[in-house]
Amino acid sequence: MVRRCPICKKEVVIEGNPFRPFCSDRCKLLDLDNWLSERYRIRVVTEEGDAAVETLPTDTDAKENRG
Repeated sequence: MVRRCPICKKEVVIEGNPFRPFCSDRCKLLDLDNWLSERYRIRVVTEEGDAAVETLPTDTDAKENRG
């Protein structure tokens, strides 16, 4: 089965690929960096049924809460 790498969009064979769904270790690590750098967001559905993006407090918010 042939798919596209989610990072570089290059075609990659899935069977026997140790990096699947990525084409290489480089693309796999780039994806990990995107998660760790919070470039990806996961939608959260609130109790009201609205779709919202969950965000973490910024440094500014933390300083304002400290006083």
